[in-house]
Amino acid sequence: MPPRKGKSKAGRPEIRDLSKALRRFALGLPGASEHFPWGERVAKVGGKVFVFLGMDPRPHGEMGFSVKLPESGRDALELPFTKPTGYGLGKAGWVSATFSAKDAPPLAMLEEWVLESYRAVAPKKMSERLGDREPRP
Repeated sequence: MPPRKGKSKAGRPEIRDLSKALRRFALGLPGASEHFPWGERVAKVGGKVFVFLGMDPRPHGEMGFSVKLPESGRDALELPFTKPTGYGLGKAGWVSATFSAKDAPPLAMLEEWVLESYRAVAPKKMSERLGDREPRP
């Protein structure tokens, strides 16, 4: 019997579905908009990128993204699926995470990172509109 749509054979959500969920979450933040510089997907607020979402994952491919983590960046970089973002962005607190199709990315934690990045980049008035918003459990 083939796996249900959206689930891997192991019962985990497909990496493509997780990528879409992260994108929806980012674009649901106040003033967020989607752009495609360099042919890759980013989410911006106030004209500034707060998450690099990369290319849409191919079936059985990888998912990667980058966020600015001024508060939790050091802890995030202790995880095996993260590294400082290239092009000198890592020096400014940007962290990149990459997952293969076999991985089970912790969506709630990734959403927390997107929120932290949004708050670090967004104009104060936009960030204040979040209030105490937290990711879904």
